Amino acid sequence: MSQMPAKKVAIIVAHPDDETLWAGGTILSHPSWHCFVISLCRREDKDRAPKFIKALEILKSEGIMGDLDDGPEQIPQQDYNVENEIIKLLPPQHYDLIITHHPLGEYTRHLRHEEVGRATINLWNSGKISTDELWIFAYEDGNKKYLPRPVKEAPVFRDLTKRIWKRKYSIITEIYGFDKNSFEAETTPRSEAFYPLSNSFEAKQWLELQSSRPTL
Repeated sequence: MSQMPAKKVAIIVAHPDDETLWAGGTILSHPSWHCFVISLCRREDKDRAPKFIKALEILKSEGIMGDLDDGPEQIPQQDYNVENEIIKLLPPQHYDLIITHHPLGEYTRHLRHEEVGRATINLWNSGKISTDELWIFAYEDGNKKYLPRPVKEAPVFRDLTKRIWKRKYSIITEIYGFDKNSFEAETTPRSEAFYPLSNSFEAKQWLELQSSRPTL
């Protein structure tokens, strides 16, 4: 019997460490996946950029970084700027699965997360990227009432094994170097959750629904 081809997966995130925080356990749990990770920000960050490369080695993934503005002021980016950056970085091929940010983010609130999620959906809807399925990170923080946590009601919700979670946590603390009392280390989810979208029309409708929800 011939071996099934490896699943082609793209993970599109705003920052180096987002791929690990929100989907690292899923990547580690699927060693047969051929993953390509895009971080749209921090290419020129002399601290974070080399750590991203080391994280990809542990995740057994390939990847690339962009240099989208990521200043502390969080100046909003035009949709076309974010979309163009994704198109520039993402290898032009068909994917079995793309994973990205929620258009409302994973916590209250980070514009780059929101912009990347929205741009990815728009690109799929316009036919500029091709995938069989899109998974959206499913996390929330109760409007800053607690650290981000996975949405238990999400259609895809998976508890990580202790071994997988420890490997994920070690990437955050040992590779990226976040202190154990940091937001990132304390957040590192022991479960991962996603909203799966099976076609681009459904994704566009879902985006419009999310966009109608009030943000603070």
